[in-house]
Parts: sequence; C-alpha cells; structure tokens
Amino acid sequence: MIATFLAWWIRLFTGAHARWPKGLLDAPAPRIFFANHTSNLDFVVLWSVLPPPVRRRTRAAAARDYWNGGPVRRWLASSVFNVVLIERKQVTRANNPVRDLGAVLQAGDSIILFPEGGRFSEPEPMPFKSGLFHLALEQPGAQLVPVWIDNLNRVLPKGELIAIPFLCSVTLGAPLARIEGETKEAFAERARAAVIALRGH
Repeated sequence: MIATFLAWWIRLFTGAHARWPKGLLDAPAPRIFFANHTSNLDFVVLWSVLPPPVRRRTRAAAARDYWNGGPVRRWLASSVFNVVLIERKQVTRANNPVRDLGAVLQAGDSIILFPEGGRFSEPEPMPFKSGLFHLALEQPGAQLVPVWIDNLNRVLPKGELIAIPFLCSVTLGAPLARIEGETKEAFAERARAAVIALRGH
C-alpha cells in the first residue's frame, strides 16, 4: 500500500510520463532496465512509471553506502522499494554485485541498473562500466531494456536535498540484442548508444 501511494505521489510531483514500444512490457519476463543516471530520484521515478504488475517484480540496484546512510533511507530501501544493496567502493569476490543481481533475475524479477556507476550532470552518459556486460553474459534469458530519463537532474540536482517539482519523462527502448562473441568494450559502447538514442523521443 505504501509503495502504491509513493508511486502515485512521485508521478504527480515530478510530472513523470513514460513511453515504450507497444507490447514491450506485456509478457512477464526478467528484464534489466539500464538507464542514464543524473539524480537520486532516477530509480524511484523509473520504478513508479512501470505498470503495477511489472513494478511489483522490479527491484533496483542501489549503492549500499548511500541507502544505509540513515534510518529513513534504510527503511525505504528495505521495506518500500525492496532494493538490492550493492557494494560500489570495495568490490571483492565475496560481495560481487553480479552474483546478487543474477539471483534476482533467476527468481524471475527485473532489475533497474545504472551502468555509469554514479550520478553525472553531463548531457550524455559517461562510459558504461563492466557490470552490465557481465550480468548480461551470465543471465542470457533476461531482456536488456535501454532507458532514457530526462529532466530529473532539474528535479533533484546532485548535491541538493530538496526536490523541485518539474516535468520529466522516461523513455524505454526496444530490447538490446545480444551479439555472440562481442567484446566487453563493444557491448558497453553499444548499450550506451542505445540509451542516448532515446533522448528526445
């Protein structure tokens, strides 16, 4: 109930509207939604605009150090958004995010991922890190869905604590096809280009 109310309130506050190709989200399937990242609200807004049946089976990969930063954030992460907390500063074999995210996809749920590895205010995403490549390689049954999130950096700019109501949009693209034998570098650039191509749609 809290999650449903928050999804409604977030869409109202940000004016978020979404678009995606017809039929993209009709059938249940594990998906990796990978998007540009300019605001702490990115995953919340993307999550909120998904159809309820998809939203209920979608979790975000979120930085452990940020979402463990206080009791309210911890409660939201664990009890409302059910995020997958991942280590981004001292990654080891024992806390490798690919393992935890892969388990989520194996269970039939979807993941929201930001391959840049952090928030940036540049017009285009920074080069993607390797996590998306390894996750796609280990979970070939998951759809790779590019997403462009627009204007959220103006709703909650990096370094700011108070959000400002502003219209934003979320555009989902057709799933990215896998190419046998593609290198990590080629995949990262192709995935980044798929996100950028959605800008202005």
